[in-house]
Amino acid sequence: MPEILVQYRMEIWQSIGQTFVMVGISILAAIIIGLPVGTLLFLSRKGKMLENPFVFSTLNLVVNIIRSFPFLLLVVFLIPFTRIIIGTAIGTAAATVPLSIIAIAHYSRLVEQSLLEVPKGVIEAAISMGASVKEVIFKFLYVEARSGLVLGLTTSIISFISYSTIMGVVGGGGIGDFAIRYGYQQFKTDLMIYMIIIMVILVQAIQFTGTAIAKVIDKR
Repeated sequence: MPEILVQYRMEIWQSIGQTFVMVGISILAAIIIGLPVGTLLFLSRKGKMLENPFVFSTLNLVVNIIRSFPFLLLVVFLIPFTRIIIGTAIGTAAATVPLSIIAIAHYSRLVEQSLLEVPKGVIEAAISMGASVKEVIFKFLYVEARSGLVLGLTTSIISFISYSTIMGVVGGGGIGDFAIRYGYQQFKTDLMIYMIIIMVILVQAIQFTGTAIAKVIDKR
């Protein structure tokens, strides 16, 4: 192992842990809130089971506004809100607030797109059999779109990792912040390169795992 990695091994492990915390909470937010929001976006569209122009327009506008924000500006804009929720605007816990919000908006849009790819015939057949809205969602929509939902979540996770590199602005830490503070700012180019390699390996592992899972569960 290179000497510089041994020298900073404790800080490196700490930064990796911070990245996992930030990304992990973002993933939970995406699944717990983003999945239902994306589903409601789909169901409230014109011609769908729960057609509601007001609900669709409102959710669509909110998601679009959040996704159009430059992430750094979103982090700064949410500092007062973060302070109310967490009690502080500094640290890894505080960094999870803007990350979770962008995660919800990001994944909800991908969920909507995945559900739009489900053949209309599947939904029509479910309704003709007397399936309730809940049954249509869990027994037909999610089943048919499961591969796309997994690939969408995989894409989202990789985006969350990228976003997490910005969280040094609010003292969130993480691999990206470590690379900038200890590598770039202290002119230790080799250390920065090693951090980039770790990020690349992490992203590739996530992409490989997500793609493999999607292939296994895709029975079409």
